[in-house]
Order: sequence, then structure tokens, then C-alpha cells
Amino acid sequence: MVYECKHERNYIMDPFSYDYIIVAFSGGKDSIACFLHLLDLGIPKSKIELWHHYIDGNEGSDLMDWKCTGSYCQAFAKAFGVTFRRSWKVGGFEREMLRENAKTAPNKFEDDSDNIIECGGVRGNFNTRRKFPQVSADLSVRWCSAYLKIDVCTAAINNQKRFLNKRTLVITGERAEESSARAKYKTFEPDRSDNRNGKRIIRHVDHWRPVHDWLEDKVWYIIEKYKVNPHPAYKLGWGRLSCAACIFGSMHQWASLNAINPSQVKRIAELETEFKVTIHRKKSVAEQMAAGIPYDAMNPQDIIDALSSTYTHPIILKKWKQPSGAFGENTGPS
Repeated sequence: MVYECKHERNYIMDPFSYDYIIVAFSGGKDSIACFLHLLDLGIPKSKIELWHHYIDGNEGSDLMDWKCTGSYCQAFAKAFGVTFRRSWKVGGFEREMLRENAKTAPNKFEDDSDNIIECGGVRGNFNTRRKFPQVSADLSVRWCSAYLKIDVCTAAINNQKRFLNKRTLVITGERAEESSARAKYKTFEPDRSDNRNGKRIIRHVDHWRPVHDWLEDKVWYIIEKYKVNPHPAYKLGWGRLSCAACIFGSMHQWASLNAINPSQVKRIAELETEFKVTIHRKKSVAEQMAAGIPYDAMNPQDIIDALSSTYTHPIILKKWKQPSGAFGENTGPS
């Protein structure tokens, strides 16, 4: 199958023409759908790599994300027999947020020999952040996506010679249905790491959003088709997978998180007080939590699974069941 694309006149995008296909893989329904769509197209698994960015880094912080997510993503890749690569900003979300008169931390990533490579953190300005990302479509203030995902992925591509003089396709799972801002995203365009017209360094990298025009029912249909066991957060009632303490979380999500992991919410609420700037600007996390009602579908085993650093359940089920979070609250980037 080929796709007509608009960023170059008369250009036809053929996913089979790429040497590497990188799926930015959060373990959420949309990134899973992206990968399964590649299988439906018949793309060889040998070309596909699932890249997971650790939001909290890999140095001991557990401020924001679901503890099980990294292990779940790794188990998913193993179940489908595809390459899995980790990457992160040193110190993750917490270190970047607490930055005071300092440069942003280096990035780390796994290369194709399973070596951990460190890059960055040397240039740039000394700055102070000391506040949470703000609820906004503007990535300059909603800095978590830019610093902890987009920049990390770009650095990993830019600092690996294997991508030189090759064709690489980066895939992400944004969907137009999610927000008016995401509806304006291009389905296909050159990636930020692209340097196809360079004089000394030639690196052809495109960015494709294959599920951009999909509605949520199509996403869950393909997940059911492959009988994929969803991330525990969906079973608990979350409608989308981001951080457990996502800045876009609704009052019901904050109440639900407080019900299963009160220490995580308490730490975030304390930081809001310390910074004197709330995430939502108009309401504190404590106020949102107090106004919300915990999801009623949360059972003890799913809570244990979500808060465990090791995911032990099968990824491919014999009998698939739609999770309670499907078609639920889909709070996310505006």
C-alpha cells in the first residue's frame, strides 16, 4: 500500500521503502494501533523498532508515570518479536522541573548494540524552571512533551551513524479526534531530525502519523483483532495512557490516582504549593482531586499491576475483553 502525501508535490509515500521504521511507543492504545497497522500492511518486523521514552528517567524518580509502563512496553515488544529500545532524559521529569540556574540534563538512549549512549547537556543556557508544565497546546510551556519525548527521540536519531545515508520513518500516534490542535497536524512531513539536503551529513527521516484520521472505535477494533492485553491503566478506567499524573488529568482522574497511590498525588500537591504555581493555573491538584469521584471499575489486581515495576501478564490474550476505560474520559493535549 502507498500513501499520497502533501509535503512534497507528486510524492507517494511507500512505507516499504524505508530502511528503519521507528514507532514512538508509549504502550497506549494509539501507539499500539500504529504498530498493528504496520503488521496489517505487511511491513517486515525486522524493519520495525519500538522506542519507549522513560518520562521519569532511569535514575530512580517515580513522580509522574505509571510504574508498570516500561516493563509493559518491553513485554509487548518481546511478545511480537520486534526490537525494543529505551531512551530518556537523565533524571527525567523531576530533574528537569526542579532545574535551577542549570542547563538541561543530557539524554541517554540504547543503540543497535544495546549500548547506553549519552549525549547533550553541554551546550545551552543556564535557566531556572521550578514549575510544572502548564495545560496548553504550546510546547514551550507544556515542556514535558518537548523535552522528555520529542527532543529525546531526535537526539537518539542524530547521534547514531546507522541512520546516515539511510531512509528512516518515525511514526507517532496523534489522532485528529483528540483535539482541535492535533487535527491540524500533518499526516506526513519531514521529521525534526531530517537532513536529507545536508552537504556533509545526509540523513533522510520522515514523520508519519498513520492513525491521524482514525476514530477511537477503529483503534480498539485493531487491538481486539490482535487480542492485545491493554495497559492496566485502561482497565482501571483511564481513557488514554499518558503519565499516571498527567497534567491534563481530569478531576476524576486525580481522585482515582489519589485512591490508588495517595503518596504520588501528595508529592505533586506539595510541589505546587512550593512553586506557588499550579498545573492547571485556576485549580490546584488538591482542589481537582477533592471535586472528583474515583472510577468505580478499579479492582485490586489491576491496581497492583499498574503500580508494579514488573509486568508479568501475557500480552496476547486468548479471550479479549474491552477495558472499562475504552471510550471513557479522553482528557489530553488541547
